[in-house]
Amino acid sequence: MAYEFKLPDLGEGLTEGEIARWLVAEGDEIAEDQPLVEVQTDKTTVEIPSPAAGKVTSILVGEGETVPVGTVLVVIGGDGSAPVAETPAPKKAATPPPPAPSGDRVRATPLVRRVAQELGVDLATVAGTGPQGRVTEDDVRAAGSGEAPAAPQAEGERREPLRGVRKLIAQHLATSHREVPAVTVVEECEFTVLDQARGERSYLPYLLAATVEALRSVPELNARLDGDEIVFYESFDLGVAVQTDQGLVVPVVRGVDSKSLDELEAECARLAEAARTGSLKPEELRGSTFTVSSGGKLGGIFATPLVNYPEVGILGLHRIAQRPVVRDGQVAVAKVGWLSCTFDHRVVDGVRASEFLLTVIGRLETPE
Repeated sequence: MAYEFKLPDLGEGLTEGEIARWLVAEGDEIAEDQPLVEVQTDKTTVEIPSPAAGKVTSILVGEGETVPVGTVLVVIGGDGSAPVAETPAPKKAATPPPPAPSGDRVRATPLVRRVAQELGVDLATVAGTGPQGRVTEDDVRAAGSGEAPAAPQAEGERREPLRGVRKLIAQHLATSHREVPAVTVVEECEFTVLDQARGERSYLPYLLAATVEALRSVPELNARLDGDEIVFYESFDLGVAVQTDQGLVVPVVRGVDSKSLDELEAECARLAEAARTGSLKPEELRGSTFTVSSGGKLGGIFATPLVNYPEVGILGLHRIAQRPVVRDGQVAVAKVGWLSCTFDHRVVDGVRASEFLLTVIGRLETPE
């Protein structure tokens, strides 16, 4: 008896996932609960075990393909000829896609079939470029536009598909750039006193604590825009940008206002390690109310971080270094860095963003 395994609902409002890597191949014998497939979901990878034992008779979705929840991914057992169960189509969908000719079943996911239907493309006429000759969404869109698939790479260049975390980052940043009329304000901050007071701690817990104090005074930065309404958050769940080998991810430190500096240091270290090892849980990447980005030694003298949409602001801490300062008309050397606040001008005015930055700086320059 054949078992059709569908992409499960992984929670947290996810509606689709990208097949990052198959851990089995067609023809393999697999045990129940044996690792089956890795699915990329919103900047983290989830390993899904097999729900049944048997022979992997048909893998229906190739690596790198993104499909909606409910899509049949693989058939276990049987002879591999079990029909692919379609994911329920949106209400606007009318009739199912045209059937493939008898004796030559087209290998395509429900999402690809739906795209073919919307574009009026006969899947039977499309040459598949995916694994095992599977028809991909790019194949269908190329056929629908009359364009040929991308040309092979030229001599002296190398191409690879935009996948996984990098693909999600690209989509997220494109949304931010398209949706948010962003403005950046910059101020200078002296870290000499904090550098002496922080001991073994990093700057990050102090930055998070200072951010909460500033958000209390400028609450419109701890918010989001929902249509014609500004939604103000009562919690202070701050996203912290972390660079990994796969790309930039933003895990969330919950309840920053209720944590001590040592607790903030420990939580930031835990989340950063989980981000770098790819073991973050989906819920640890969602629900931030404001984001902090600290580039450290590699952060550059100055940058303009993009707002982590749908938030309305992001604080950037840039490289801290020994720089000349003027005190009482005399030039001295001090540890100085620039802080930036990029904000959604629909919600926040420049004066208020400057007030926010000055509050953060006041707290950092006079740490308790």
